[in-house]
Amino acid sequence: MSYTNAYTAYKQTGVKTASQGKLIVMLYEEAVRQLGNALSYFGTNNKVDPGNIEKLNNCIIKTQEILTELMISLDMDKGGEIAKNLMALYVFFNKELLDANVNRNKTKIESVHRMMDELAKAWVTAVESTAPVAQPVSRPNIDING
Repeated sequence: MSYTNAYTAYKQTGVKTASQGKLIVMLYEEAVRQLGNALSYFGTNNKVDPGNIEKLNNCIIKTQEILTELMISLDMDKGGEIAKNLMALYVFFNKELLDANVNRNKTKIESVHRMMDELAKAWVTAVESTAPVAQPVSRPNIDING
């Protein structure tokens, strides 16, 4: 098995065995990464080189696909006000990214990037604080004296 295939299998196993909270964190982290990539295509004059327009577009679209997954994952019945607020944020992010993609607006991408990064950090904290605490494994005493 090649290195690439092994790495892909490793990543797939990580996704398949992750908790729901960890999956949400993974989605946020990938969205933040994609937006960081999108920002890297802007030059010092805040313009995108024509050769990078498609790359920028792909990064924004991937982020929008992640936002769609986050929307689908919301349980509006059990989530109450938090789910409603997250949905409103995701809709806002999508609109901002749509406009940023059409107009190549770096400021809007930076704004969504910053907010998604803050949300990712909040989710990491939430997942870590609600993760079950590992209990020590009980092992029988071993008498080495015979």
